[in-house]
Amino acid sequence: MDTANSLYGANKCFKCPGDTEYYCVSCPCDLCPQCKENHVQDLKTIDHDVVSHRDKINYIPTQEICVRHPGHVYIKYCEPCQVPVCDSCFEDQSHRFKRFLYGQGQHEILDIQIAYKTKRQQHRGTIHTIRSEALFYRPVLLSRINNDFKTCHTEFSLYQSEMLTKSQTLKHLINKVRKDFMKSVFCDFDFKHRCLKQMIEMSRHIVSLQEYEHRYVQPAFTFSALQFLSSIKTALPQIHLTLHTSQLSMTESLNKEDVMESLSAIQITERGNRRVGNQCLLKLTSGAEFHQSLTLTGVDRCLHISCVSSDRVWVSDYEDNLILTDTTGVPLHRVEDSCRDLYRGLHTVNSESELIYIDWNYNINKLSKDMKTTTTFIERTDSTWEPRCVYWSPSTGDLLVGMYREELRTGKVTRYNQSGQLTQTIQNDIKGLGLYSGPRYITENNNGDVVVTDCRAVVVTERGGRHCFSYTGHPSGSGLDSYGICTDALSHILVCDDRTDTVQMLDRDGQFLSHLLIRPSGIFSPHSLGYDVNTHRLWVGSGYNNKVVIYRYITRQDTLTDLNPATADVMESLSEIPTPGTEKPQQGNKCLLKLMSPPELLHSLTVTGVGRCYHISCVTSDWVWVSDYRNNLMLTDTTGVPLNRVEDSCSGLYGLHTVNSESELIYIDRNYNINKLSKDMMTTTTFIEGTDSTLRPRCVFWSPSTGDLLVGMYKYDTKTSKVTRYNQGGQLAQTIQNDNTGRGLYRQPDYITENNNGDVVVSDHSAVVVTESGGRHRFSYTGHPSGSGLEPSGICTDALSHILVCDYKTKTVQMLDRDGQFLSHLLIRPSGIFKPWSLSHDVNTHRLWVGSWYYNTVVIYRYITRQDALIDEHTPRPGGDPMSSSTPAVEWK
Repeated sequence: MDTANSLYGANKCFKCPGDTEYYCVSCPCDLCPQCKENHVQDLKTIDHDVVSHRDKINYIPTQEICVRHPGHVYIKYCEPCQVPVCDSCFEDQSHRFKRFLYGQGQHEILDIQIAYKTKRQQHRGTIHTIRSEALFYRPVLLSRINNDFKTCHTEFSLYQSEMLTKSQTLKHLINKVRKDFMKSVFCDFDFKHRCLKQMIEMSRHIVSLQEYEHRYVQPAFTFSALQFLSSIKTALPQIHLTLHTSQLSMTESLNKEDVMESLSAIQITERGNRRVGNQCLLKLTSGAEFHQSLTLTGVDRCLHISCVSSDRVWVSDYEDNLILTDTTGVPLHRVEDSCRDLYRGLHTVNSESELIYIDWNYNINKLSKDMKTTTTFIERTDSTWEPRCVYWSPSTGDLLVGMYREELRTGKVTRYNQSGQLTQTIQNDIKGLGLYSGPRYITENNNGDVVVTDCRAVVVTERGGRHCFSYTGHPSGSGLDSYGICTDALSHILVCDDRTDTVQMLDRDGQFLSHLLIRPSGIFSPHSLGYDVNTHRLWVGSGYNNKVVIYRYITRQDTLTDLNPATADVMESLSEIPTPGTEKPQQGNKCLLKLMSPPELLHSLTVTGVGRCYHISCVTSDWVWVSDYRNNLMLTDTTGVPLNRVEDSCSGLYGLHTVNSESELIYIDRNYNINKLSKDMMTTTTFIEGTDSTLRPRCVFWSPSTGDLLVGMYKYDTKTSKVTRYNQGGQLAQTIQNDNTGRGLYRQPDYITENNNGDVVVSDHSAVVVTESGGRHRFSYTGHPSGSGLEPSGICTDALSHILVCDYKTKTVQMLDRDGQFLSHLLIRPSGIFKPWSLSHDVNTHRLWVGSWYYNTVVIYRYITRQDALIDEHTPRPGGDPMSSSTPAVEWK
């Protein structure tokens, strides 16, 4: 065979043209060395299992020659000695591996292939850490070391020069001291010799005096004693016989402090491992990125999460369910004695992967890592205080416990050391006022701050107990219903707010940064948080069902994911090419109509036969169907007098009816069938029959553009919702349920409508959820400012493609553009209504019907007019429009 012309295939890296040497078992995919390094360092794939192709096919490296016996290769491995051996190593009696030398303590000799696999499995964690962490830190540390070396070299040069100068000065001083000492002490230290010398000098002076006396003094001795003493005083030198050592002095003062200062200027720190601050390694992404969603078995709701590893967490609910699960959602273990009715942070995990939790007797127990032994870590001794939440501190190893005293409605935080001894109590501020009313969840920040969710606030104290701040919502003081809380590697504080259904991010000083998550799809009411310090992923648990969603919002500073820069340019170029379905709709009514400011009140009516006005469907310019929360569904006109009533409508629903182009009423009956009432109101037919008792329609809307019927559905057993589309023949044509990541879009649809561009607009619990006609999620509106909270009810769209929604929380009717941008509060507590609940837009007259939550009152407004203002509002319309000549608006008090 001609091998020279044969074609051979070679595996290529799936990211670049490089040759593959590694294989990712988790993906799976082939990787070149550079892509492998990026793969294991990227936080998206940091926990993936990457092996070489040799390991993939169980390949053992080329056999090596024994160093003791060159003619043989290594085939075995001595486990106690940790070295490979060949067959000759057993035959050589002088060799220390000879079996009989050990008697009963023979060394364990393994097959080298088995030993290789065993050792690799044992050190798998270390290998992974080196790949994903150490190799990533290496360039950062090396650059820092180089900078430190340059800095030290410069600073040491200055210190060295200064020390040389001062050392010369010190040398001169020492020389002078030495000379002075030798001169003053050692040269005249012989006291006997000095005294003898002085005695000789005294004798000479006496002789000279005697000669003086002999020559000058009279024989009669007229020389007085006073004169004699005076002459001695002036003639003899003063002689001091004091000890010479007391006269020792330095010619220049030597300042010891100056010398010590020079020597101590160079500080040598204690040797330790270099660490890289997370601020240098990590950064926030532009938004939270969905990673994975899971449905847990064994819990009803996910009220608290404690991470054990990158793929294992403990989760608890409101009952006594506390389970260990992995990313499949399957329970791996269950704790039987956990405290029930404690929808707070009742458990935590320490550095040994031991579970610490509150049991049903309010003792704090510890479950061993192998989950076989449970011990009481802290026994409850004071019946007036009960533990509500716990957190193990990674920095100190202490246990932080949030306590509550029910009769006083007050709380405190206690700290226990690793032996379970109480070491600290945090209860009051510097003024003596209580800090806590009832701790729910507790955690600790990187700087040692103790962070507590306490009913209506996040209360933060420093490690010593001094109050730092209390966060009460954004904008400041706007309100907070705080539950699950955690901190991340960048010292951010993340908290679940049940009032706005958001996860809010604060900095370590309590400043609001952003709404990290707004009504996470599939969760809707985020209640619990768990942060994985290894992969920097955020686990978010639902307070509504047994869903947990995992997000990534932190990445590494030197993201290495895009290996081909040209790809981004190509994609950017392609994105500029318009595709069918992406063109902007024609302006249409925008050329003819414009908004009025402010809206004009036209008419108000009191509807007879309903308790409240929960939903309105326009039939004509002066006829509407109105329903309340009971089974009252009536047709009325602008006088409020009932014209007809439907007897079998469903109670307990909101947007339960709509009107089609034939003026036929379509509604949900008490058996959850969707019926159609003819225009003459003589015939009722079942348009869509309910076949699934657990899947029930909640709201309906007939589409003027397609003639389809949009239905908001809810499944009670799984607590899931969806929107279904039926054609004019009553056949199911479309289902909208999940976003592109597979997460549920809706919690409980209450009202549904359609915009001019075909968008499906749903009023859903705490948000307005909008999808395009094909089902792709466009946006979710949660109030103004973004994420501030919304309690939406009635909803409609107008001729200008505005979205109008009633917000029960702010008692307003809010106006958005088609893309979800807030435009204005169209109506603020409309007169006579106070709490607007239902809306209907008349496409013929462009008037807005607004129904009241409290009363059977409906108010009609005009807020759209013609661009050319050709309509005289005081001139009756052709056709006898009764409201075009209405009396001036009545101001309701």
